[in-house]
Amino acid sequence: MNLETRLGPLVLQNPVILASGTCGYGREMVPFLDLDRVGAITLKGLSVMPWEGNPPPRIHETAAGVMNSIGLENKGFHRFVQDDLSWLETVHTRVIANVWGRTEEEYIGIARLMDRLERIDAVEVNVSCPNVEKGGESFATNCRVLHQLIGAIRRVVQKTLLVKIGPTVAELEKTLKFMEREGVDGLSVTNTFPALAVDSERQCLVFERKVAGLSGPAIKPLALKLVYDVRHLTHLPIIGMGGIMKTEDALEFLLIGASAIAVGTANLVDPAVALEIVPGIESYLVAHGMNRLDDLIGKVR
Repeated sequence: MNLETRLGPLVLQNPVILASGTCGYGREMVPFLDLDRVGAITLKGLSVMPWEGNPPPRIHETAAGVMNSIGLENKGFHRFVQDDLSWLETVHTRVIANVWGRTEEEYIGIARLMDRLERIDAVEVNVSCPNVEKGGESFATNCRVLHQLIGAIRRVVQKTLLVKIGPTVAELEKTLKFMEREGVDGLSVTNTFPALAVDSERQCLVFERKVAGLSGPAIKPLALKLVYDVRHLTHLPIIGMGGIMKTEDALEFLLIGASAIAVGTANLVDPAVALEIVPGIESYLVAHGMNRLDDLIGKVR
């Protein structure tokens, strides 16, 4: 059974990835699963300098998901190198570095630093961050600014370059065609969906930043539609994500054209769930007379 899949030049042993922000810097997952049995792990989003993130509360559970307002809190690149890089060198699975910045210069800086690390296999750029030089407007919502950012990062990154997009990308088709021309290797679809939570007892909004990001089963139908739409607008390989809790969820994303899937919120419920999804996909292929993952990808049009 061949579960290999490809994201541009990057080959994964299987299509199951641990999503950024839900598995720390990798070491945190060791008590729960063998990381070398998944296709890749995506590190918690990193910036050049440490970032404190948003004030609490940061997490709010909903009926069918989780809202978060973490605010991209992280230890910064240099502390990451000091604390985690040597340990990651003992892990054999693929390692994807998720990166972000408040300005274009910060994005370029962290992307360039990650590109120099031999242990990092791919760089995933989170373009949903606020651009502080443009009044806090998200990079993803301004087509011109987003294109400029992606082009600048591609020029400094030699490794596999992935761009993580969410539901607020401006002029989606135009942006996807631009990324094809610039040589982006793949897409991560989707990020969290903007959402609001109200505390009726205290008669106030739950989060200090008001809007937070919704993930989990509540967004799966929306995530599937976005992956489906993107698949029909570009030939770039896609990592599908959004509400994947079990094998059947993963299969749905693969069937509509995702080349790989990422497990996020489910890691907070069952940190070992990825090790159920990998054999689950294999069993499905056997049951349907397929001997390689490529026979499954994109069968639903």
